Amino acid sequence: MLRPPERLLWARRRSSRPLVLAIGLGGMACLLGLGWLARAIGERPPERRDSSLLSFLRDGVQGSSTNEGLPRRAPTPPPVQAWSSPLRRQCRGTDAALKQRLQRLSAVLQQRTFHLDTDPTNYGERFNQDAFGQPVDPTPRLIVLHETVYGLSSAINTFVTPHPSDEDQVSYHTLIGLQGEVVQVLDPSRRAFGAGNSAFNGQWVVTNPKLNGSVNNFALHLSLETPLDGENDDSEHSGYTAAQLDATAVVLADWMKRFPIPPQSITTHRAVDLGGERQDPRSFDWSALQMRLAALGRLC
Repeated sequence: MLRPPERLLWARRRSSRPLVLAIGLGGMACLLGLGWLARAIGERPPERRDSSLLSFLRDGVQGSSTNEGLPRRAPTPPPVQAWSSPLRRQCRGTDAALKQRLQRLSAVLQQRTFHLDTDPTNYGERFNQDAFGQPVDPTPRLIVLHETVYGLSSAINTFVTPHPSDEDQVSYHTLIGLQGEVVQVLDPSRRAFGAGNSAFNGQWVVTNPKLNGSVNNFALHLSLETPLDGENDDSEHSGYTAAQLDATAVVLADWMKRFPIPPQSITTHRAVDLGGERQDPRSFDWSALQMRLAALGRLC
């Protein structure tokens, strides 16, 4: 015979048995569910397994189908007017004194060239593939002429100064001063940031899938120091000095021989710019360059 307190305790134990049983059955169900999930994960086909972080980043750079916001193929360059070179074939009629002067200058070009220590943020390497994994030829086959707008020292200071922001980065391969100074900003093997949104005769290379293409991957860039009266937005100025044009012709002749680059592939920033904002080099005397390249035997 149970006393009242013991009877109450016994009654409570009897009433809690269904709850304990339910909790136990629920726990077993959870364990079975977890086991099934683990088995399903283990049996997932290999091709469906999660990619590694390295693969994900590689796919992002190559513009794979996982990046729905990026195109899968390089955009086609917009139609542009074909470049008509002012330079003409010339094998005769060169000035003997001009030829001798340029030949002497060519012989000492390397000794006269000042090599600039350009900050790495202002240039890049030439690509063997575009941003979409397609092979491209990085060999220089185009020369683009520019002008500095401001003085030579200002341009040099720009190139040796770090520019972490993409929109601030700019460089050429060679600068030519008003007195005929030759400053190598970059070795031709490097990719200069001379022209942004640009194309030449329907050719460009897209190195950033988020941006339009550029000629930089296959171009050499030469910039002439602007005379003092050209430090403005006018359409022209007094032009470039004879010493400047002599040095320009010698550098161009050297590039044309090394790679080789035909005269028809010497153009201007204005001609390759797709934004219609660039006008350089203003007041450039193509006939003066014609005489000098002919004297150096590069137009025959």
